[in-house]
Amino acid sequence: MTSQTSQPVRALRHGALATAVVLFVCLVVAVLSWLSYSEDRALLSSLTAREVGEVVSFSDGAVEVRWPSETARVAHENGHRIVGRQTQVAFDPANPSRAVVPGADVLVETDRALGGVTFAVAVVLLVLFAGAVRVVLSARAARARPVTASVRRIRLRSGLMVRSWLEIDGPVERWLPVYYDPVLVTLPSPVSVELRGGRVAVAGGVTLYPSGRPVTKHPRGRRLDNPARPDPETRAPRGLLAQLRVDAVFIVPAPFVGLFWAYVDGSGFLGWITATVVAAALGLWWAAFRGSDPS
Repeated sequence: MTSQTSQPVRALRHGALATAVVLFVCLVVAVLSWLSYSEDRALLSSLTAREVGEVVSFSDGAVEVRWPSETARVAHENGHRIVGRQTQVAFDPANPSRAVVPGADVLVETDRALGGVTFAVAVVLLVLFAGAVRVVLSARAARARPVTASVRRIRLRSGLMVRSWLEIDGPVERWLPVYYDPVLVTLPSPVSVELRGGRVAVAGGVTLYPSGRPVTKHPRGRRLDNPARPDPETRAPRGLLAQLRVDAVFIVPAPFVGLFWAYVDGSGFLGWITATVVAAALGLWWAAFRGSDPS
């Protein structure tokens, strides 16, 4: 594959792969959550009878509820708080031992499962919307008239993210973030390029694509300039494996995000695993979307 076609394919492949990971993870979460919701909902739909009962005791994570005709034990994590109180009871008239009261574990799990479906769908829509906006903005910028300019390639590290930027000379100095291409490593500094809307045409038929909007204020981060005359024998990272090694740093915060989510949601180990996997997938997607630099 020639350098003329490697960059668009590389950037597209990187973004498509990261997006596919997010979509797959969200699909699994949504399916498992929906199955859990359907199972709990089927149980709840059979509880058609209603009575007013009294919570008489709590032990082993369940309350004993008594109403005029029957008694039942209902799993309730916080049942100790409602002992001695009257409460609404929903039960199966054909099997009164199957009953629930407000706040019962099965009701909490049903809401949590439905929330898992909603959350997965929201993440998918957010990712697809962000991608669509990036495509629309790129297409709109491509209609601008070509301009020749002198640029310097710099790298900036801000937090976990390392990105390539082109510092554009002119009456108003600008900085344009671009998706990584191996040609950036050996790009002279400065070098004359042609700005075609948001795209940057470099000598040799290589086109660099923006990973964000140009700014007129120097972007934040620790700066590293390209040499004025880079060694042409320098080996630039090319494969997605090298990219993944750099992007993997965005997975590091995922377990802590999962821990926070499990604490807030009260979903325990399963919630921690789910939130960790989703956060890790989103971290990889964010690195691809912003254009992380593996060099």
